Amino acid sequence: VQLVESGGGLVQPGGSLRLSCAASGFAFSNYDMRWYRQAPGKELELVARISSGGESINYVDSVKGRFTISRDDFENTVYLQMNSLNVEDTGVYFCHARNGGSRYWGQGTQVTVSS
Repeated sequence: VQLVESGGGLVQPGGSLRLSCAASGFAFSNYDMRWYRQAPGKELELVARISSGGESINYVDSVKGRFTISRDDFENTVYLQMNSLNVEDTGVYFCHARNGGSRYWGQGTQVTVSS
């Protein structure tokens, strides 16, 4: 089982990034997919969630209207489009797959928003 995030980096405030998480080794389409982040000195925070099948999507209030989560069940990939980034979005972003008690984590990708 693997979850491999990519797309992080350094961006100026107001900029955009698109994170990808490529999954392998499990039945991706049957899993809820989530993006979490951990800012320096802070606890892990659930940023966005998309259900199996994509019918249900949820965001933490601080990213609503700026971030968009999506999934491609043919490519076994989940995305997080992040627009209008601000310094408070800085952190390590983790991809997470969940189906009942079956849960997997990626290694994380760093997002730094700074001028």
